[in-house]
Amino acid sequence: MRKIRVLVVDDAAAVRRLVSEVLACDPAIEVAGVAPTGRLALAKLPELSPDLVTLDVEMPGMSGLETLAEIRTYYPDLPVIMLSAHTEQGAVVTLEALSLGASDYLPKPTGFSSSEEAREYLREQLVPKIKALCAGRVGHAVSVLVAQPVPRGTRPAAVQQRAERLEIVGIGVSTGGPNALATVLSGVAGDFPLPIIVVQHMPPVFTRLLAERLSDRTPLRVREAVPGGVLEPGVVWLARGDYHLVVEREAKRLTVNINQEPRENSCRPSVDVLFCSLARVFGARSLAVVLTGMGRDGLRGCQEIRDVGGQVIVQDEATSVVWGMPGFVANAGLAHAVLPLDLVAGEIERRAWARRSRTMAATSAGGRRTVSGG
Repeated sequence: MRKIRVLVVDDAAAVRRLVSEVLACDPAIEVAGVAPTGRLALAKLPELSPDLVTLDVEMPGMSGLETLAEIRTYYPDLPVIMLSAHTEQGAVVTLEALSLGASDYLPKPTGFSSSEEAREYLREQLVPKIKALCAGRVGHAVSVLVAQPVPRGTRPAAVQQRAERLEIVGIGVSTGGPNALATVLSGVAGDFPLPIIVVQHMPPVFTRLLAERLSDRTPLRVREAVPGGVLEPGVVWLARGDYHLVVEREAKRLTVNINQEPRENSCRPSVDVLFCSLARVFGARSLAVVLTGMGRDGLRGCQEIRDVGGQVIVQDEATSVVWGMPGFVANAGLAHAVLPLDLVAGEIERRAWARRSRTMAATSAGGRRTVSGG
């Protein structure tokens, strides 16, 4: 099985060297080449035929966004991971890069007290992303990141769905998430009768900007989660970077809360933490939606939602950037539906409106009804 060939593009020599050294130490990866500018990177692509490109977001001359646009014109299926600064501007440009077709992103290894800490960061964060994005291209097995098909006859039998009226939608997503969320949320009508709670694996600053971006581009009100935020129909609460997001009951109303308890599945925020809180508070009235992402965060939470009679739908493999999170749920037999991305919003709408009238929802929206949980 051949190695994954990576082209490293960054105008900073120190970053090129650090990234290259970390990747070269992994037996499954080889550094096909390096480039200090976007133009040189484009010139090297046909010569090197890499399986993936790591691309600096901010470069002098031809910017990372301009370079990405050119790559997508001539190599539409080539995975590209953007390396960005931890700053707000870096986050803004990164989100734009994702909307232009970047496969994933990673904040640069800056601010560490030693070079070894920076190396460990890249080993833990960048290397798994490369392997997950290239699994289908070179045939590497990355079982902890990408779900594999379950052999025929071993899939658990489907559990009978209960006909409870839904009161909450939880969405979990990671790699490829910003674009997937934009597709799903823009397909949900402004009179949607339920609150939506979202965990997207992202660092601080990025989540606030993503919430603002989604709110501007969808008919729903998308907000970064704050302690005590009230659950309301048509309002989307997005988990804050580095904080778990849960729902809690306060007297006769339900709110969101955030905490920094230990990571789960190496994630904070964690989809499992959110889904388990939905199962505790809403029980069978919960709908869990798992979209594209590597790893298995959300699997345990979906099991708990199924155990209390709730509903689960997941994105299919063909439309996922990485079929990890949804794949593990589907292969465990926990999904009521496995759908292409463009059908997910319609299925959420259909299930949300079951046993509920739009007249009631319109009246509730006018009165700013909150969700009581009872």
